[in-house]
Amino acid sequence: MVFWIFGFSENLSGDAKRLTTKKRGAMAIAVTFLTAMHMVLTALVLRAAARMGYFEKKSVGRAEVVKFGVLNSASIALLNLSLGFNSVGFYQMTKLSIIPVTVGLQMTYFNKKFSAGVKMSLLVLLLGVGASTVTDVQLNATGSVIGGLSVVTTALGQILTGSMQQKHQVSSTQLLCASAPWMAMTLMILAPPVDGVLNGGNVLESSYSNDVLIVALISCGLAIAVNFATFAVIGKCSAVTYQVVGHLKTMLILGFGFAVVGDPIVAKNVFGLLVALCGMFLYARAEMRDRAVATTAPARASSDVESAAGK
Repeated sequence: MVFWIFGFSENLSGDAKRLTTKKRGAMAIAVTFLTAMHMVLTALVLRAAARMGYFEKKSVGRAEVVKFGVLNSASIALLNLSLGFNSVGFYQMTKLSIIPVTVGLQMTYFNKKFSAGVKMSLLVLLLGVGASTVTDVQLNATGSVIGGLSVVTTALGQILTGSMQQKHQVSSTQLLCASAPWMAMTLMILAPPVDGVLNGGNVLESSYSNDVLIVALISCGLAIAVNFATFAVIGKCSAVTYQVVGHLKTMLILGFGFAVVGDPIVAKNVFGLLVALCGMFLYARAEMRDRAVATTAPARASSDVESAAGK
């Protein structure tokens, strides 16, 4: 279920290049404004669910949750701008770089350690995904700066999604409930200038076709599940694992295209797919091994202390 949710959400993001272009003289749907509507709906539904007793609403420090909401909203806006200012190939490269940047930030500022097995498996994964998805890489100064900022803000936002749940002892649902209004408010402020740059014109004065409106309504209906899945996976696992799952979705869709849809089979893509899947398998093994070591280490230390005391 979580993989399906990721697949749908990422497919919407992947279509952003198409949605941020003008078609038949009419402005395409504004993706940042649409994301703001997603967060507005998420905030309203979660508050209604809390009032009905489905979960306990828990407060998080106002200043901290505001910064968290603004950071995540900025990462969304920057990712949309990066997709608009860069080629699809360069945009895919920036998405691939989120994993190493996340690892570097966690090691440098959050004192998190990654085993050699995890690092090696991530390298194999990134090489495979890159071979399968990165094609037309075109560079420009503005797009490169925006792409770099989008990577850093996205990595920080995902790291904080996990660390804040642990720090404040809140569930993924409680953190999302606390931060969604601030994310919605920030995105509503950012949407007009960001979507204006991408599409031209004023998002609030634009007219949309019925097909576009139907897709937008469906995406809003699924937004709650998408947002919940994102916070839940990062909270239960880690920001790096969330990125790995996202790349797994990409590889599954690529394989589905070859096997079912009848997409042309390209040797480079197939090779990259196999390498990526191998990297994911190695990552899963390394993560399970590291978790087992982390679980047994305290018990072993306690046993050693008791033995020393007995002597």
